[in-house]
Amino acid sequence: MKFVPFFLLAVCAFAADVTGNWVVSQPMNDGTVRKTYFNLKLEGSQASGNIRTGQFNYSVKEITGGPDGYTIQAGLMDGHSERKATYEAKLVGDELHITTRGRNGAPGPEMIAHRAPEGEGAYPKPVPPPALHKVPDNGLVRTPPMGWNSWNKFHGRVDDAAVRGMADAMASNGMKEAGYLYVNIDDTWEGERDAQGNIQSNKKFPDMKALADYVHSKGLKLGIYSSPGPNTCAGYEGSYEHELQDAKTYAAWGIDYLKYDWCSARNLYTDEEMQAVYQKMGDALRAAGRPIVYSLCQYGRADVWKWGPEVGGNLWRTTGDISDRWQSMSGIGFDKQLELTPYARPGHWNDPDMLEIGNGGMSDDEYRTHMSLWSILAAPLLAGNDLRDMSQSIKDILENHEVIAIDQDKLGKEGHRVSKEGDQEIWVRDLAGGAKAVGLFNRGADAAKISVKWADIGEKAPKKVRDLWAHQDVPSHGAEYSATVPSHGVILLRVGK
Repeated sequence: MKFVPFFLLAVCAFAADVTGNWVVSQPMNDGTVRKTYFNLKLEGSQASGNIRTGQFNYSVKEITGGPDGYTIQAGLMDGHSERKATYEAKLVGDELHITTRGRNGAPGPEMIAHRAPEGEGAYPKPVPPPALHKVPDNGLVRTPPMGWNSWNKFHGRVDDAAVRGMADAMASNGMKEAGYLYVNIDDTWEGERDAQGNIQSNKKFPDMKALADYVHSKGLKLGIYSSPGPNTCAGYEGSYEHELQDAKTYAAWGIDYLKYDWCSARNLYTDEEMQAVYQKMGDALRAAGRPIVYSLCQYGRADVWKWGPEVGGNLWRTTGDISDRWQSMSGIGFDKQLELTPYARPGHWNDPDMLEIGNGGMSDDEYRTHMSLWSILAAPLLAGNDLRDMSQSIKDILENHEVIAIDQDKLGKEGHRVSKEGDQEIWVRDLAGGAKAVGLFNRGADAAKISVKWADIGEKAPKKVRDLWAHQDVPSHGAEYSATVPSHGVILLRVGK
């Protein structure tokens, strides 16, 4: 009998135990089942395989331990940074009991994995993207779109009742009259595909066509969300290889707006291929037979503002996600839009992300800055709060018709910064008819006096200057205008006609 060293017997036993395709099936409250696949392989001391969970597809880097407890290390390149994942696993009979380890080492909830057929859950191979061509302009949103989006407030808790409630509120509380028209469902509405591959909504949205009809009956429009990858950001069904089929489904439901989020597409395509991938849905929407606003959400990567219109895009995200904090909003609005002015025009808009006004993380002065800056930037105004329960001060901010008129100005020319002295900045936007919007912004911790010289913004002594938050004309004589601006606050002026 040939002698086999003990350490080789251990490796063989270890490989026989852990090698294979494992699946964790987690029923969700919305009727869907979230599946995570652990495809593990050990040859000698070399571990390989992948872990597919939601939008992520991790490569297995190392497996250590034995039947008393395994540690699985995995990682992936996510854009320009590396993501790592650590799992602790233990065999119990024919089950693999798995817990995640957070960045602080704390364990997550236990998951139970069972063996799955080889190849089940494998990540799809990329379909070569199409050759580039120009997708014709759809003629929509000649001024920046206005409406509401579910994500900032509700995340995965959005459902049919919430959307109907938001439509009711918009139609009755002055939002519709102020110009807010789109009621947009973000991620987590998706169900499974039927036998023909048609996307279904999950049980939170029992009848998407009926919901669209209800929203339309209020004089409003309905928006939806998907991804060019196999999964959305929250791990639901994406539109990969179903672009035209999904576009036709949206059209049949009566959808008016699509937010299309890169997410898991990064596992299949490079940033250099991004334009062609977004073009594919642009063509599909055009072929679907219904006017649908096309919102590109890929975090400002690959200089999207240079090619967004070429793929049929009406708006494109210029940065990562906003949060309800001064540092996030001000950093996105003031610092990351400076070079983008030339790329905005009627029907095609730079999108610094949705509004956080009313979600409670900032002061009213900061929210007025948020609204003023987005309006000077000709940005989409998509409220992200609960419209059914707004304080009067938040309602006054979101429904300020004079400020909204700046955002919706038909010239469609984005504003720009003309001066910066420490924490004080002056931004100007040219308006139709020769008027200008002038924002005096104080990013500092204390109130400060800010002065704008008319000559510096190309104005002679204007005959009319109006404070759009005070809703009153202010004296305009002399060569400049000065005002004390509160910490993190703004004075927004309309100068001229």
